[in-house]
Amino acid sequence: MTFSDLGLSPEIVHCITEKGYSTPTPIQAQGIPAVLSGKDVMAAAQTGTGKTAAFTLPIIEQLLHQPRPHANQALSLVLAPTRELALQIAENVEAYSQGTRLRSAVVYGGVKINPQMMQLRKGVDILIATPGRLLDLYSQNAVKFNQLRTLVLDEADRMLDMGFIHDIKKIIKLLPKERQNLLFSATFSEPIQALAKGLIIDPVEISVTPKNAASKTVTQFAYGIDKAQKTKLLSHLIRSKKWQQVLVFCRTKHGANRLVTQLERDKISGAAIHGNKSQAARVKALNGFKTGEISVLVATDIVARGLDIAELPYVVNYDLPNIYEDYVHRIGRTGRAGSDGLAVSFVTLDDAPDLYGIERFIGALIPRAQEPGFEPTHPVPEKALDTRPVKAKKPKKPKKPKPHQDHQAVDANKRQQNPAAKKGKPAGSGNAKAQRVRSAIDNPTNAKPKRRRFKPKPNKV
Repeated sequence: MTFSDLGLSPEIVHCITEKGYSTPTPIQAQGIPAVLSGKDVMAAAQTGTGKTAAFTLPIIEQLLHQPRPHANQALSLVLAPTRELALQIAENVEAYSQGTRLRSAVVYGGVKINPQMMQLRKGVDILIATPGRLLDLYSQNAVKFNQLRTLVLDEADRMLDMGFIHDIKKIIKLLPKERQNLLFSATFSEPIQALAKGLIIDPVEISVTPKNAASKTVTQFAYGIDKAQKTKLLSHLIRSKKWQQVLVFCRTKHGANRLVTQLERDKISGAAIHGNKSQAARVKALNGFKTGEISVLVATDIVARGLDIAELPYVVNYDLPNIYEDYVHRIGRTGRAGSDGLAVSFVTLDDAPDLYGIERFIGALIPRAQEPGFEPTHPVPEKALDTRPVKAKKPKKPKKPKPHQDHQAVDANKRQQNPAAKKGKPAGSGNAKAQRVRSAIDNPTNAKPKRRRFKPKPNKV
């Protein structure tokens, strides 16, 4: 099967060929005809499967036959959870629509809003946006949705994890009721199904990735290591094995910054990319990593979901993820498009429960490895694979708000009933002077204020 067989125009097929693609992936082969049919689509596909092209290509095909958008209008809206993913989608849209009359724009937070408002003045065919910035633009009348035909939620599971559900619901209320809805997610979890109920009507369901499956093109290893030796082992592996383009995952932003500082002390070029970094710093780090100026890119899970680096050879889990599904997403950054990849995890004794949980989640044991000179003082014990089915975690129920109490009024009533009660102190507490004052208030007739005489100090000669 070729892209021409999927109903795409010759000019679009030419752009695809220019990028070096000739055969559609499974998600593209099923997704493109489904989107072109005009029906709502609900697709489950892991990163690295070509899902971005599965919705951008048919949307471009549809828009080629539609009238131009009016000022500040968008015909198609793609929502993404992170700036990096939004930029990646925008690059694909620009590449696939090259040579056509279509206009596209990408908007996200962390940068000035005025240039983005200028982009939208003439109207755009495809708008890629993060939820927060899109609402900001709408509040300033910079974007309108009267002509909107298609809504895409990409990485919907990640958007829910990042707390965008309220922003998504606000945006959906602003859109025309008659539109095509496309939802792409790594899994069809319960929260995703709940979101789909109020969004998608009689969808075409597509699932091309086995549940919890890790890519077969990725070789996995788990290194037992003491916590204090993790950075030294990473520097040793990079130098001794001459690794280039290493993507390293840390749990926290501070941990990522600290690791980059330690690597630079070992004269290994690195950069951190996480939510506290400015957009300019994140783009600079990513571009430096792609061009080879930076050997090691240290990232957190939130921003890494949108990274798309061609032929990335190495992924290192410096810290194991708490969410086992994130392990599959992490190692899915390598071994893409049929190329081989290597995924290495550093595991301390404290990390053992997470390692066993990950193995149970992916349904396979991760081979152990050991580097001479880095043997752990407290090795991770071997354990047989837990073959029990993994139950999906139910979303936490929101806590009921406590009834409102006017604490100041309560305290005032207490003081009226017992004047001695002050800030929770029992009656009779305090020093002798305070007791005399209270006694004078209660019995004003017996109160005898104590007078103090002024005694001038003698002049010093």
